[in-house]
Amino acid sequence: MTDKINQNDINSTLWGACNIFRGTVSADTYKDYILTMLFLKYISDVWQDHYDNYQNEYGDEPELIEAMMATERFMLPTVEIKNNNGEITDTFRANFNSLYERRHEPGNGARIDRVLHEIEEANGTKLKDSGKSVFQDISFNSDRLGEEKQKNDLLRFLLEEFAEKALDFRPSRVGEADVIGNAYEYLIKRFAAGGGQKAGEFYTPPEVSELMATLLDPKPNETICDPACGSGSLLMKCGRKVVSNHGSKAYELYGQEAIGSTWSLAKMNMFLHGEDNHRVEWGDTIRNPKLLDGNGALLQFDIVTANPPFSLKQWGEEVAENDPFNRFARGVPPKSYGDYAFILHMIETLKPETGRMAVVAPHGVLFRAGTEGKIRKALLGENILDAVIGLPEKLFYGTGIPAAILLFRMNKKDDSVLFIDASREFKAGKNQNALSDENIAKIVETYQKREFVDKYAYLATLDEIKENDYNLNIPRYVDTFEEEAPIDLVAVRRERLALKTELEELEVKMAEYLEELGFDSDKGAK
Repeated sequence: MTDKINQNDINSTLWGACNIFRGTVSADTYKDYILTMLFLKYISDVWQDHYDNYQNEYGDEPELIEAMMATERFMLPTVEIKNNNGEITDTFRANFNSLYERRHEPGNGARIDRVLHEIEEANGTKLKDSGKSVFQDISFNSDRLGEEKQKNDLLRFLLEEFAEKALDFRPSRVGEADVIGNAYEYLIKRFAAGGGQKAGEFYTPPEVSELMATLLDPKPNETICDPACGSGSLLMKCGRKVVSNHGSKAYELYGQEAIGSTWSLAKMNMFLHGEDNHRVEWGDTIRNPKLLDGNGALLQFDIVTANPPFSLKQWGEEVAENDPFNRFARGVPPKSYGDYAFILHMIETLKPETGRMAVVAPHGVLFRAGTEGKIRKALLGENILDAVIGLPEKLFYGTGIPAAILLFRMNKKDDSVLFIDASREFKAGKNQNALSDENIAKIVETYQKREFVDKYAYLATLDEIKENDYNLNIPRYVDTFEEEAPIDLVAVRRERLALKTELEELEVKMAEYLEELGFDSDKGAK
């Protein structure tokens, strides 16, 4: 293999490393080992590359080298191994190379855990939040990997896989290419695709993230928040729009994630993509929002976007009546449907002048009655709902149902809502559908023009929506009915007669063949 960087080689090598665990550990478990090892390999390669460069330049000045390494993005401290008497029996750098060199020794699991712990301790708040650490939910010394010998062998194989040339992530080799971040996203997507019902909890399909980020059009110096950020992919997609459209990294990313292991994915994902200017908190957004200002009030953002869990049950209805942030003044969502709990939270975190928002939701939020109908009426009365976009089925991991994107703007210039039915335009897949670039471009263009498109889009006035009793079901506004072509009965009769004649001719031939073979066509063999 040449030294040329190839994303496909990296991706296939990483996915191949999963074979170590297949048949022994479930994918939902081993994904954490693979993703964590990728993170460790990356920061180790970067550290070692910089250390080698300094040593080549200042080889006879070790104190100077150590001082310069103290400014690294991630500190990799020295690990001291002590015996029962407190005597130091071994020392090594807390990095991948040290683990690889000792891979044939017993205790691989405990050694990897120790290295991760030392890295956390050395890097302060970067890898911690409110006492929770990024690696807290992952243990390479777990019995889930089998008995000690099996576990030790599995981890030796894992270290050897990550030592492959394709996974050499030294900056002097990969340059400015975002191959590590891309590889991490690739793995997350593959794990999500096979993750069953839990998949949608931590990953939004990339083309849906692309669509939402494009519709929101983030600008330099804006703040961007995802209160149900999963692995952080949607949040980072919005940030990268600022870079691609404006050549600027002047933006701030904020997020919160309730599931501890998924929060860890998001933190590592951010660092692997070079997104150091982020604040991603761990905790339940509805019951315990963490993104607060110095006075304990909800922070407000220019852009808020999310793909929250669909129709979450037990979402926190018990705390809504006395919510200190007044998020449910428009109504408390039903106990078994948490969709509007997230929507209302997101609206309360929008800046009054510049705030804009995109949220993925099941179609039920568009038409369900009761309290949800009351909430819809209130939101429409405030004239902040900008558009409703219906998406195709089977786009999201873990569910086949179609969803919709709701767009809100705090400074709307008109009193209308644009409805787009994009449910019939997609790239069909065996198990998963996707949006093509053309599908996305059509949605974005239609949204920006805000004009009627036959069987695709309709701009409804608030009065029209009021006449529909504030029901936002897309078919009420976008007529997609296709008339069937009229049936030519004369042509059908002509075709039937032709088939009848052909059948009669075949019967005659069949009787002749049977006669030749000695069969009576009516009675059987003669």
